[in-house]
Amino acid sequence: MASPATGPELLGTRLRHLFDLLDADVAAVYTDLGLDGFRPRFTPVIRVLAASGPCSIRDLAQAIGVTHSAASQTVAQMVRQDLVSITPGEDARQRIVGLSPKAEPLLPTLEAEWAATAAAATEFEAELSFPLSRLVDEALDALRRRPMRERIAAADPDLIARARVDRPPAP
Repeated sequence: MASPATGPELLGTRLRHLFDLLDADVAAVYTDLGLDGFRPRFTPVIRVLAASGPCSIRDLAQAIGVTHSAASQTVAQMVRQDLVSITPGEDARQRIVGLSPKAEPLLPTLEAEWAATAAAATEFEAELSFPLSRLVDEALDALRRRPMRERIAAADPDLIARARVDRPPAP
C-alpha cells in the first residue's frame, strides 16, 4: 500500500484530519473537566460573550472569524444545551446572543482551560518548523485574495466544459 500523500494532494483531507485530532483532544479535556457535550467550537462564542456581553450573530461571526451561517449553527447547538439565550434585536431579522445563567458558573473553569490550551498550542507550535497559526493566517489571507475555486479554474480552464461533455445524460 502506498504511503499517504505529503504534498498538496489531499490537502483538504489532511487538514481535516489535523483538525479532527486537535478538536477531539480538546473535547476530551472538556469531558475530563465534567463538561460533557461541551464542544470546542463553543469556546470562541463563550469567550466573545464573556468579554463583550450580548451581541448579534453577525457581530459574533465577525469576532470569531467564521461565516454567519457557521456562527448561527453553533449558536443553535449552544441554545439546545442552554449555554446561550437568544433575544430579538432591533429589527425582526436580528437576533442577540447572550450567555445563559447555566454558562456563567462555567467561566472560571473555561478560562483555566483556555489558558492551558493556549500554553499547549504554544508548545505544539514550538515543535514545528513554522508556526501553524501564522501559516493558517497566511492561507486564509491567500484564499480571501483568490478563492480555491478560481485557482482550480485557472489550473484547468476547460475542466467544467469537459465534465459536462463526458457526463452521461441523466435517466
